[in-house]
Amino acid sequence: MDKNHSVTTMFNANCDVVQWYIDICLCNGIDNNNPWMDDLFIDIVVLPSGELFEKDADELEEALLEGIIEKEHYDQARNEASKLKRLISQGKYELMQLSTPHKELLLNKLK
Repeated sequence: MDKNHSVTTMFNANCDVVQWYIDICLCNGIDNNNPWMDDLFIDIVVLPSGELFEKDADELEEALLEGIIEKEHYDQARNEASKLKRLISQGKYELMQLSTPHKELLLNKLK
């Protein structure tokens, strides 16, 4: 798992991808089988059409101005978002490509 972001794939009732939601975070992990993340406010939403949206950039700016996060973490969030947007636009972001195969694995285990 990448430590600087977390991805959630959303499917509709027909098991088609509706969107990928990427949370940019300082770090993430698992403690006692419970996942956690230290959120850095900014998020990326990608639709199956390839359309990409950056969300909550205003919250990131506000957090920096109000001293909630340090400049280093602000820069980390911005850099991670830029890197991900570049990978997504180039079709090289592997976690999106793994969504459907992983969904199939999970569905087969539930049978």
